[in-house]
Amino acid sequence: MGSMSIWHWLVVLLLLAQIIPIVKILSKAGFSGWWSIIGFLPLVNILGVWIFAFTKWPNVAELRKS
Repeated sequence: MGSMSIWHWLVVLLLLAQIIPIVKILSKAGFSGWWSIIGFLPLVNILGVWIFAFTKWPNVAELRKS
């Protein structure tokens, strides 16, 4: 019960591999990469998607000004 199988470690590795692309996407949108952590919190991640969907993205606002 105290040990994890190779499948558990594979799932953990796949979840951690998502952090890098999420951080890149958030930074291109003008947000801090630390927001990627909410993707791993149950129910908070759903709220985070709604927040990002309906807030004004800083980089998009800069593009419209120029």
